[in-house]
Amino acid sequence: MSENRLEIAVGGVVLALAVGFAVFLAQSTGLSGSSSSYPISASFRSAEGISVGTDIRLAGVKIGTISDLKLNPETYRAESILSVRNDVRIPDDSALAVASEGLLGGSFIEVIPGASFDYLEAGDEIIDTQGSVSLIQLLLKFVSSGQN
Repeated sequence: MSENRLEIAVGGVVLALAVGFAVFLAQSTGLSGSSSSYPISASFRSAEGISVGTDIRLAGVKIGTISDLKLNPETYRAESILSVRNDVRIPDDSALAVASEGLLGGSFIEVIPGASFDYLEAGDEIIDTQGSVSLIQLLLKFVSSGQN
């Protein structure tokens, strides 16, 4: 009888740990659904290294993701829709830049906040954007400048 109680207690602890881990995982990956987001559009000359699901960060903190990315056939620019958490207010004179986590790291969108007291709302567009810089192009430029 005491073995039954021990097995039930151990099973309860394991189940509680599994539920706790699932809750932690849902909150850390943004799957909790407790906070909704609003869309903002932006156009990049080069979207190399970013795709749907890429993080949007402000001061190093994830505040959203890219929800749509497509080529505009008229302007040949990458048009993106950014989903930003509702609890984050971005000044309307802010800029966006495609940044890298390091030499071998992935890319993300960095929000460079402006100083305006007016904030972006759903459907607004950020005009000031900086596309990604290709490491290969930089290396080729460096190598070719040394040969002259």
